[in-house]
Amino acid sequence: MMKTSVIKVDDMLSVWSLDEVERRIGEVPGVESVTVNFAAKNATVRYDETRVALSDIKSTVHELGLQSNRPAEDAPPEVAATKDHEDHLDDSEPAAALLSATQKSGVETPAATHDAHAGHEKHDGTVPDASKSSSGSQTDTPEPSSDHAGHNSHDKHQGHSPEKFRDRFWLSLAVTVPVVIWSAPIQDLLGYQAPAFPGSDWMAPVLSTVVFLYGGLVFLQGAWRELRDRLPGMMTLISLAITVAFIFSWVVQLGLIDSMPLWWELATLVAIMLLGHWIEMRSINQAQGALKELAKLLPDTATRITDTGEETVDISALRNGDLLLVRPGESVPADGVVRKGMSAIDEAMITGESRPVKKGEGDEVIAATINGEGSLRIEVTGTGDKTKLSGIMRLVADAQTSKSRSQHLADRAARMLTVAAIGAAVLTFVAWQLLGAELDFAVVRMVTVLVIACPHALGLAVPLVVAISTTLGARNGLLVRDRRGLEEARNLDTVIFDKTGTLTLGEFRIVASSVAEGLQEDEALRIASGIEAESQHPIARGIVKTAEDKGIAVPSADGFRAITGKGVAATIDGVEYHMGGPALLKAENVDVPPALQAASEAAAGNGQAAIYLVQAGKALAVYAVADAIREESREAIAALHERGIEVAMLTGDAQAVADAVAKELGIDTVFAEVLPDDKASKVRELQAQGKKVAMIGDGVNDAPALATADIGIAIGAGADVAVEAGHIVLVRSDPRDIPRIITLSRVTYRKMKQNLWLAAGYNIFAIPLAAGVLAPWGILLTPAVGAILMSASTVVVAINAQLLKRVKL
Repeated sequence: MMKTSVIKVDDMLSVWSLDEVERRIGEVPGVESVTVNFAAKNATVRYDETRVALSDIKSTVHELGLQSNRPAEDAPPEVAATKDHEDHLDDSEPAAALLSATQKSGVETPAATHDAHAGHEKHDGTVPDASKSSSGSQTDTPEPSSDHAGHNSHDKHQGHSPEKFRDRFWLSLAVTVPVVIWSAPIQDLLGYQAPAFPGSDWMAPVLSTVVFLYGGLVFLQGAWRELRDRLPGMMTLISLAITVAFIFSWVVQLGLIDSMPLWWELATLVAIMLLGHWIEMRSINQAQGALKELAKLLPDTATRITDTGEETVDISALRNGDLLLVRPGESVPADGVVRKGMSAIDEAMITGESRPVKKGEGDEVIAATINGEGSLRIEVTGTGDKTKLSGIMRLVADAQTSKSRSQHLADRAARMLTVAAIGAAVLTFVAWQLLGAELDFAVVRMVTVLVIACPHALGLAVPLVVAISTTLGARNGLLVRDRRGLEEARNLDTVIFDKTGTLTLGEFRIVASSVAEGLQEDEALRIASGIEAESQHPIARGIVKTAEDKGIAVPSADGFRAITGKGVAATIDGVEYHMGGPALLKAENVDVPPALQAASEAAAGNGQAAIYLVQAGKALAVYAVADAIREESREAIAALHERGIEVAMLTGDAQAVADAVAKELGIDTVFAEVLPDDKASKVRELQAQGKKVAMIGDGVNDAPALATADIGIAIGAGADVAVEAGHIVLVRSDPRDIPRIITLSRVTYRKMKQNLWLAAGYNIFAIPLAAGVLAPWGILLTPAVGAILMSASTVVVAINAQLLKRVKL
C-alpha cells in the first residue's frame, strides 16, 4: 500500500543540495517519490509500506549522519507542525483527522507575487510574514518559490533572466567580432590581411579577456555553485572549457610555451554559449508564462458598495462579506456569491470552459474571471490566497517545481555525462600528446570535448516538458499536485468513480416519466412543477429543477397544502391536482393506467422514487425521481473504454440503485452499499489483483480512498480535504476530464522520452567527433563549432517540447 509521510532533513540540507537530498532518499528501496522543501527543512516521501517502513527510511537517513538530532520542540514551528501529523495520509485514518491535517498544510500562493498585490509592505518598510495565514496562524508549507529563495544552488540559472543572457550575449558578440577579424588563423583561412596599428597584436588577448571575465562570469559562478554542492554539471564543463582556453592562451601569449593561442576560439565560445542560454531561458519562461498570466488576471482595484455609496479600493483591502459591484467587461476581483443581477461570465482562463457561464442570484463567481454584459453585485467569500485562482497558481507552481521519476533519471544521467565528459576530455588530451600532436592541437581537442558534451539539452529535456504539460493541463482545468500522478496515469488499467457528485449531479432530477393518453409530456411537467414549487422537499425541488432545465415556465399555484404522509395538493389554472407516492394512490383510491403502472414498477426495480400526478382520482403521469446522471458521464466512460481501461463505481447506495446507474453508463464493476470507511479497502481489493488503479471522488469520505489509490483524482468542486488528498485536481466537475488526464500523461511521457533520446543520443556521435576520431580524414571541429552543435541540440530539445502545446486534450 502506498503511503505518504513527512520527515525532517535539516542536516542533509546543510551538507548537500536539494537535488542531492532528493536523490539519496529516493534511492531507498520502496521509495516511490520524494520532494524536499528547503524552507521547511522537511521531505515529503511517498513509499510502499509493504516494501519499506517509515522507520527504515529514517534509519537510513540517520545512518548517513544527516538526520537532525535536535529535539522536536526545538524545531522551527513549521517543521514541528509537520512532525505532528506525519503519516496522516494512511487510508485507515478517520476523515476528521484527515481534514484537520490538510487544513494545517496551507500553502502561501504564488498570487502573492503579483505586482499590484505582493507583500503590501508595512509602514516600517518590512514585508509581512508570508508564513502567516489570514487567521494569524503559521502555515506548515511555504510558497513553492520560497524554496528557491532560500536555496538556489540546484538551479544553474540562479538569479539569471533571459534579458541578462541577452545583454551579455550582444555585448560579448560586439567585442568578439574584432577578435575574430584580427585573429591570425582566421586571416590565413580566409586569405586577408587585417589593418595593423600600434598595439593590434594585443587586441585579441585584451578583448578576449574582457569577454571571458564579462560574458563568462555567469558560467564561472554557476560552476562554483555546482562544485560547492558536489554536483558538477553543465556549468562546470563550460567553465572548464573556457578557463583552460583562457589560461592556455595567456601562457602562449606571454611566450612561456611555443604554440598558437586560442583567443578567437575562447571569445566565440563564450558568445555562442550565452546565445544558447538566452534561447533556453526564453523557452523556459514561455513555458511557465501561464503562471505569470494568471497573476495578471486579477484587477488592481475593486468597487466596494458601502452604506454611503461606492468606493474604489485596492483588492488587498477586501474582506469576506464585502459587497462589490462588477460592471460589464470587468474582472471579478475576488471569489464571491451573486447577490443581485444577471450576467454571463467567461471562466475559460480558470476552468477551461469555452462558453460563458450564466450567473444569477446565489451563483458562485471566481476571482479573475471576466464579467459579460450584465452588472453584478457580489458578496466576497474569498480573497488573496483563499481564492480559487490562488489555489490553481499554487498547484501549478508546485507541480512545475516537483520532480518526477523521469526528472531524477535525467538528473542522474546528466551527472554521469558530466563525469564521462571530463574523463573523455582528459583522455583525449593524453591520447593526442602520446600520438605526438602539437600541444595547442591537443588542448583544442580537449576544450571541444568539454564544450560539446555539456549535458545542457539533457538538463532541459524533462523540466521543459514538465512546465509545458503542467500549464497545458491547467488551461484545460487539470491541475497537477503531484508530478508522479501525471507520470503514472499512462499506465492505468482501472478507474474507480465515486457515484454521487461525480458520475451523478448529487441532486434529484426526473430521470424517466410516463404520461396518460391525451396529455402532452411538457404540459404534465409544467403542472407538476407548479404544484411542487412551494415545497422544500428535495424530490420536489428536483421536479421543479427538471422543468427549469427544459425551459418550461413554472406556473403559480393556488391553495398549496401538504397532505401528511401522502404528498401535496394545489390548484393550477383553476384545476386541483395532487402529487405523491404509493401512499397517495392508496388513500385516494386512484385509478392508474397500465402504462403508468409499468413505469412505476420499473422505477421501483431501479431503486428510484415514483411520484404521481393525480387529478380527480386518476393518475395523469408518473415520474421516476433519482440522483441524475451527468450527461458528460456517458461520454467519459465510453472514452475510457476506448483506451482499454476498466471502469468501476463505488457508492453507498442500495444495490438496485447502483446497478441501474451502472447499466445505463456501461460500468464494468459495481461496489454498492459501501460504508465510507470501506472505500479504501475496495481500492486495495483491486490493487491486490495487480491493477493500476485511479480513484475519482469529491467528498471528505473519499479522501482515504484517494490517498490509497495509485493515482487519486479529486473533483475540484468537492471538499477541500479531497482536493488535498488527490494527485490531480479537476477544476470542473466533469468526468470527461479523466480521459483527458490519461491523454496528457501519455503525450507527456512520449515527449519526455523523445527529448531524452535527442539529448543523450547526440553525445554518442558528438564526443568522438570532438575528440578528433575523423582527424585522419581532415574532419575537425573547433570549440566554437562544438558550442554551436551543443546549443543546436538544446534548441532542438526546446522546440520538440514546445510542440506539446499543440496537443488537443
